[in-house]
Amino acid sequence: MKSLIEVKEIYKNFDVKGHENTTILEDINLEVKEGEFIAILGPSGSGKSTLLRIIAGLVPASKGIVTYLGNTIQGVNPGVAMVFQSFALFPWLTVLENVMLGLESKKLSNEEKCHKALKVIDIVGLDGFENAYPKELSGGMRQRVGIGRALVNDPDVLLMDEPFSALDVLTAENLRRDLLELWLDKKIPTKSIILVTHGIEEAVYMADRAIILSTKPARVIEDIGIDIPRWRDKKAADFIALVDQIYSLMTKKEVRRSGLLISRPKEIMLLPHVSAGALTGFLELLEDLNERTDLYKLADNLVMDIEDFFPILEFSSLLDFAKVVEGDIELTPEGILFARATVLQRKELFKEQLLKNVPFMAQIINVLQSKSNKSMNIGFFEELIARTFGDDVAKTQIRLIVSWGRYAELFGYDNTTELVYL
Repeated sequence: MKSLIEVKEIYKNFDVKGHENTTILEDINLEVKEGEFIAILGPSGSGKSTLLRIIAGLVPASKGIVTYLGNTIQGVNPGVAMVFQSFALFPWLTVLENVMLGLESKKLSNEEKCHKALKVIDIVGLDGFENAYPKELSGGMRQRVGIGRALVNDPDVLLMDEPFSALDVLTAENLRRDLLELWLDKKIPTKSIILVTHGIEEAVYMADRAIILSTKPARVIEDIGIDIPRWRDKKAADFIALVDQIYSLMTKKEVRRSGLLISRPKEIMLLPHVSAGALTGFLELLEDLNERTDLYKLADNLVMDIEDFFPILEFSSLLDFAKVVEGDIELTPEGILFARATVLQRKELFKEQLLKNVPFMAQIINVLQSKSNKSMNIGFFEELIARTFGDDVAKTQIRLIVSWGRYAELFGYDNTTELVYL
């Protein structure tokens, strides 16, 4: 198969407050061949969308190159078009005008552009809505406009950044099938598709290959071929087995016990954004099941995608309340004890596991105990996190940490004075 795009040793660094050149992508290598439908999977915030934008030429790489048909890309990649999660339509333009924007750089007459746009509008199922405005359309129809605008330029490679995540379940499923039908029946000129998704099932249903990225810095940890014949039955044993395999790969890494390490800033990591209440409900559910449980089946029963599911898995493992083994999850003795405990006993167990497994919590207590008034402005702790992750992330992380500390009765927080206190 002909090689269309090659991503060679791509690195991407961003500067955050107090910490320059934080690596988001590390040594990413990827080849896209003609006829391939590729899905890119990874944890939330792993850099999937950044990688897609580097391929499109919308964001420059810090190191490495992207080639299209063997030529190194400088600026916007001429061989690709992109579909965004947020539709990205101009509300003051009609469907026809929004689609015609995809031909802005083409040396065609306005009549030729209009004819080409109308043809694509018909292909994506919006015939009759040419003169409608985005506000008159449903979410699914708006995304069809976005797909039409990308396809009208006859791109060799269609880049899709979580295009179905903003849609309701039924609309998303309908649009997936329609897009796949256009692709399989060769009704669109696109020679390859790259889909960034947080849905493992979606990737296995649609793609020929699944590229799995690690958490920050993102690296390619697996490139899996998907050889299941189409159309694929989501209840078939081979489909479920492959989804299970990917779940296993994405949870295989050992959860780091370091938490937020103040003394060694380079090792600071993000804590999973999960409330104590959500953790409690999850552990109760596992205890009710009373057995080692398949992650895919559990996520499916809970109607949760990996963006919501993985943080609670990570938090349960971080606190040693549960362990993930080969795509299955089960409670630890501490987790069983927590699930069966009274409200007050749970607070005490939560406190013990926080101090044992999240050093940042112990550090907060040490700082407060060292102060004569047993209190400290919250900005002190927020600044420590901001040095690595920047102000916005630090604010959300510190709110999370304060909520955990309050629940465990480790410390209190006065919103008026902004003081954390014993």
